[in-house]
Amino acid sequence: MTTVTAPRRRADATRNRARIVAAAREAFVDHGAMAPLDEIARRAGVGNATLYRNFADRRTLIHQVSLAVIDRIVAHAHAATAEEPDSFAALSRFVHAAADERIGALCSLLSGTIDPHDPELTDARAEMKQATEDLITRAQADGLLRTDIGAGDLVVAVAQLTRPLPGADCLDLHPLVHRHLQILLDGLRTISPSALPGHAVTMEDLSQRA
Repeated sequence: MTTVTAPRRRADATRNRARIVAAAREAFVDHGAMAPLDEIARRAGVGNATLYRNFADRRTLIHQVSLAVIDRIVAHAHAATAEEPDSFAALSRFVHAAADERIGALCSLLSGTIDPHDPELTDARAEMKQATEDLITRAQADGLLRTDIGAGDLVVAVAQLTRPLPGADCLDLHPLVHRHLQILLDGLRTISPSALPGHAVTMEDLSQRA
């Protein structure tokens, strides 16, 4: 008789948890923070009991999805920095990767459903802020990115372009996101920039508006 070892059980549990988080992220993008948990379990290919064994309630699941998305964005920033010798190319790669995370569609997860002052979430946000600002500072120091741009400007642009339009009958504009992002990025280069109203938006500016 073959006995399932403890490490095998732990590996299966880890895979199930990762599948649930990935499925929940997709469901939240499609249906918002109140996406049915039964639908999330179905997408993950697990039973409802497995979902509840890993995540006691919706709030816990949303918390983990939020952390997973932030971790992925930070990983994109680090990969772009390490692999792109051109600092503007690194910034562009990061912005497009962040758009693929559909952060605009996931904004509702961070408002009203979880504690914004949770220490784990606060640390993750601080790491994302630093990674984003490092990319911007590097491109500006190389003279490739206009200096009147802040990390908050990019966050707003990506969030707006990836936020779904209201109404079930609206056009699906997601296939156009990368095209419009590239138009935006071309406008951020230092070649003959026009004067912008206001000032460079920081991440602190955004937190004060939350």
